[in-house]
Amino acid sequence: MNNQLSKTLAFLTLTSSMMLSTWGFAKDNTEKDKAENIDVTQQQVTKEELAAIYVLSEICPKLIKVDDEFKTGYTHLLKDYLPNEKSPQTTLNSLAKQKDFKAALKQARDDAKHATEKENQQICEDVKKYQS
Repeated sequence: MNNQLSKTLAFLTLTSSMMLSTWGFAKDNTEKDKAENIDVTQQQVTKEELAAIYVLSEICPKLIKVDDEFKTGYTHLLKDYLPNEKSPQTTLNSLAKQKDFKAALKQARDDAKHATEKENQQICEDVKKYQS
């Protein structure tokens, strides 16, 4: 009986020490991970960027075949630029009607007009391939 008790105690001691050493190792890694953690914050999206995206919805249907692939890419693009919005397209459409957005929208349209058709077409093709 004493032999059985000794074996049980030895087993419990060994198991406990293994568990504690694992916990200690995990704790060290957690502290190390916290030290190496890089704070990634959402960059501020400008009106100009949103206006350029809005203009893509105006010019791309005239330049390329707007299919499900384009719609998916455009939706991903909107979600990346307006991640906190429930309906990014509706938000962008509302912005386009606001007075303080008109200057950025005019600039984006002018930029699109000054680009060649081939350049605009390539941008639209890039939107088709856009993945989040």
